[in-house]
Amino acid sequence: MPSKLAILMLALSITLSACGASASGGATTAVEGYITALATKDQAALISNSCADWEDDALIELDSFALVEVTVDGMSCAESGADGDKTLVDCTGILNMSYNGEPQSLDLADRTYEVIEQNGNWLVCGVR
Repeated sequence: MPSKLAILMLALSITLSACGASASGGATTAVEGYITALATKDQAALISNSCADWEDDALIELDSFALVEVTVDGMSCAESGADGDKTLVDCTGILNMSYNGEPQSLDLADRTYEVIEQNGNWLVCGVR
């Protein structure tokens, strides 16, 4: 009997730790999805990673990349703190851009993303 209880407790602890890992990683996953959607010019993915209050700003950002070829290099994001109900996420890496063959780059470390959880979904809801 104790072995069944031990197995049940082990299974429960694994399940709970897996849930906790996905919840904490949700904010970084949302930001990585947002940045990837910008680079690939995927409007549906961009909106699905944005809160309703940020959608217009997200679409403006997307429009700014319309005539540019964009690739993401070395992106890595991590939670850096909280501000009220917002989880702050900082990233490293570069957005490499090319317009008419002229290269430019944008350092992802120059922004901090504000992410909120709504109805179980992590959504980008601003930048600093």
